[in-house]
Amino acid sequence: MKIYDISMSIYHDMPVYKGKTSKKPIVKIINDYSSGSVYETKLEMNLHTGTHIDSPLHMLQGGEAINKLALEKVVTKCKVLDFSNIEHQINKEHLAQKDIAQGDFILLKTKNSFLDILEGEFVYLDKTGAEYLRNKEVIGVGIDALGIERNQPDHETHKILLGSHIIVLEGLRLKEIEEDEYLLVAPPICIDGAEASPVRALLIKIFMEDSC
Repeated sequence: MKIYDISMSIYHDMPVYKGKTSKKPIVKIINDYSSGSVYETKLEMNLHTGTHIDSPLHMLQGGEAINKLALEKVVTKCKVLDFSNIEHQINKEHLAQKDIAQGDFILLKTKNSFLDILEGEFVYLDKTGAEYLRNKEVIGVGIDALGIERNQPDHETHKILLGSHIIVLEGLRLKEIEEDEYLLVAPPICIDGAEASPVRALLIKIFMEDSC
């Protein structure tokens, strides 16, 4: 068995959406051994920081909050699809060349992972790609950027996916991951009424000898 951590580390100067200073996490030591007998840290950050899941509430008024997410959707088999040759956006024509079936959780590996492009001119999933995945009835889609779309009018990609209760997992690191099938483990923190949550996303590859 091999476990791959496909998550971003959380630190103050990490990449954040559009590089906004206001979105940088603040990690503050509030107690250490010079002042007491325990070590404690306070973390302040936007829930869309780093590797995270968006719930329907993020884009849809009245949509479900993150604490309503069914865990079997984020502890599941998944397929990593390699689109590292794509320059700008992934569309339905690109996706149609891959083996995608009903109930799949799809992770989109792009040049973002190789060039450390997490915001700015990153590769994203366009409206036609989102519609294709909706019609295929996938249960989730993840990408190696801080957003699954970029500068699209009215957030079409998000709304198509979240409106169909398709999990949106953003901020993945997939450089070392080969196109293949894996077990995905990416449960969010259970935050009542929130529209998103950070996750520690893992891929697990079980080899044949492990099951003997």
